[in-house]
Amino acid sequence: MKHLKLIITGFIVLLVILCGTRCCTVIDSGEIGIEFHKWSTSEENYGGVEGTCHGWVFYNPFTTSIFTYPTYIQRKTYDPFNVNARDASIFSMDPTIAYRINPDKACDIFTKYRVGIRELEEGYIRTCIYEAYRTCANQYSSDSLMSSRANFESDVRRRLEASLMAEGFIVEEFTSQITPPQALEQMINEKNMAIQSSLKAENKVKEAEANAKIKIAEAQGEAEAMRIKADGEAYYNRTISASLSPMIVQEDWIEKWNGEVPTVVGSGGMMFDMSKFAPGK
Repeated sequence: MKHLKLIITGFIVLLVILCGTRCCTVIDSGEIGIEFHKWSTSEENYGGVEGTCHGWVFYNPFTTSIFTYPTYIQRKTYDPFNVNARDASIFSMDPTIAYRINPDKACDIFTKYRVGIRELEEGYIRTCIYEAYRTCANQYSSDSLMSSRANFESDVRRRLEASLMAEGFIVEEFTSQITPPQALEQMINEKNMAIQSSLKAENKVKEAEANAKIKIAEAQGEAEAMRIKADGEAYYNRTISASLSPMIVQEDWIEKWNGEVPTVVGSGGMMFDMSKFAPGK
């Protein structure tokens, strides 16, 4: 009888421990708990969702479940999306989103979708991203989408934020890598190469023009230097010639003088015998 009481007591203790572990949970500061009554039909608690809870939560696991949503930032990188531009070209988008759940709308999110955060990422959030890409890409041609990537991504983010925030998701970051069709990418590369070649040729022309201007300037400088030098030499020769003329005349007179006193008075008081300078003398 005593042994039977011990067995019954042990069973009760074990049952209490099991119930305690099953009937209690802890919601930490980085999460928000949602208490859901499985069979409730009351309209006051939104079809079973009683509200949010934090800290230690005790509940009846047979009639109630506790779901948790993280309130800190979640980051998700998706597999590529294929969308069509306005001219039917297919672009590949590789998005990465960083978001968090608005705690004030956690109950609304669970009431509407009744799934966890990972299911939401692969369901509703993924659909919103695809729809934002698809709708915005249809407004761009292939060329304009590639040349206006920043505007395209801004349009996608605005549309994505509008749809997600309405449901209680706050977008913190959104980035994407845009991969154009192979044929378009090849055309873009060829166009860039042509532009680079044109710029290179234009730079060569400018360089040749600059070199020609330098040579012209050098030649003009040399010609100007030669002109100045020639003018200087001509001036020097005229000056020397002007100063030597009287001396040459006097020297020629001395060489032809016969020793007699001149009988003709010349200019400057000089006496000349004109007969001595006659032809044949």
